[in-house]
Amino acid sequence: MELYELSAKETADGIRSKKFSAIEVTEACLARADKFEGNVNAIITLTADAALASAREIDARIARGESVGPLAGVPYFAKDNFCTKGTRTTCSSKILENWLPTYNASAINYMNDAGAVMMGKTNLDEFAMGSSTENSIIGPTKNPRDLGRVPGGSSGGSAASVAAGYAPIALGTDTGGSVRQPACFCGVQGMKPSYGQVSRYGILAYASSLDQVSPLARTVEDLAISMEVLARPDPHDTTCDAYDRPRFTEAIELPDLKGKKIGVFEGFESSQMDAELYGALQKTAGHCRDAGAVVEPMDLPIAVKYGVATYYVTALADASSKLACYDGMRYGSHLDGQTLNEMYVNTRTACFGEEVRRRIILGTCLLTEGFYQNYYGPALKVRQRMVDEFDELFGRFDAYILPTSPSLPYRIGMKETDPNRLYLGDIFTVPISLAGLPGINLSMGLNADGLPLSVQLVGQRYFDAELLGIASVLERVMGKPRVATPGVVEKTQKGEEAK
Repeated sequence: MELYELSAKETADGIRSKKFSAIEVTEACLARADKFEGNVNAIITLTADAALASAREIDARIARGESVGPLAGVPYFAKDNFCTKGTRTTCSSKILENWLPTYNASAINYMNDAGAVMMGKTNLDEFAMGSSTENSIIGPTKNPRDLGRVPGGSSGGSAASVAAGYAPIALGTDTGGSVRQPACFCGVQGMKPSYGQVSRYGILAYASSLDQVSPLARTVEDLAISMEVLARPDPHDTTCDAYDRPRFTEAIELPDLKGKKIGVFEGFESSQMDAELYGALQKTAGHCRDAGAVVEPMDLPIAVKYGVATYYVTALADASSKLACYDGMRYGSHLDGQTLNEMYVNTRTACFGEEVRRRIILGTCLLTEGFYQNYYGPALKVRQRMVDEFDELFGRFDAYILPTSPSLPYRIGMKETDPNRLYLGDIFTVPISLAGLPGINLSMGLNADGLPLSVQLVGQRYFDAELLGIASVLERVMGKPRVATPGVVEKTQKGEEAK
């Protein structure tokens, strides 16, 4: 097995035992990125020199017999909406094209303190507004499993970097599915923690009431290790709840699902989703039964019917407020005008992309007097109804199995012909975000055409560790995702999954 194929746990263990060095791992991942990045386009800023310097420091500390963290020497990428001191943070937008933050996001500090080696910043839909990573100043990222398809979004660059073997871990943000859906499309594991579980300090926000820092990896074990590093109280973020987190790595030692009650979502018509993804859902239910769980059907009538509409009303209103600070005056790009208002218009029109402008305008309208009363206020009430719907079901189930996406990865460029379909692609992820629940995209291998299959596991708020335990039991049966070779579609026998 090549060094770039190792999991984060295998990498850190090997470096600590001096089986290989942090420099060797970093060089292997940089070489992998150099070989395929011209096709994938997942990276906005590569910090190769800084990564090599960090790796040397890890090796030096180990040579001196010093303690190193749980991610010692493990390469990782961060989505380019994480503030990184002295390294440009663009949000894939012209308005921040050359912006250099003066501080790190808390999540970046935590990863660095754990010994991880930051390799660079990954591509995303501008300001995390999109589901395909096509709305970017550097152009679209391509899916390593099939270069003609999108990697999902908005954290498509992070998901693609993990799938392609650039690093075993990447950080993204999930607002309405922006980590789970790319993980689904790229065939890796991705987790959105409970809202308030991980600090958002230093994240350039899309919607503060929904955004959550989220890890991507190729194993559930690596997700658990990442959560132990990331999930902690932070005095810089008042939405990050102050309580003692459990040991996530202990939770994944769950031997089976005996005593668990799992709900399988059946509140949709078969025509609403791809047949192979529906088959993956049913197969996962069977694996749960085989592992000892009681499995019963369940439905989410309010969440499914009103989730997408409620999400876009609340998220766009939040975005309108959050992005008001990009005015051409305080930081970021600036275009002159004869009046202050003309300067605002010139800067924001030229430096925000079409999708971001659309969402700002819609969000601003939703916050005006008439629209607020008729749309935004009712949306908040419906959001609470969704929370109540989930709470009622958690009185009967320990976890749910839902689809992550209703469709397989779609072709690049489809957004131009069918944007409504892209919005509806969030139908199974946005209700989880609106309720603040943890959700895991769990890979189920590949179909006969080499496209990823997956399911979504959902747990009760703050039961992230328990959800990881269930995911780990299922991963032992389903197998762990393999590294993709960009440009090579991994064909399998008809009706069989690749693991």
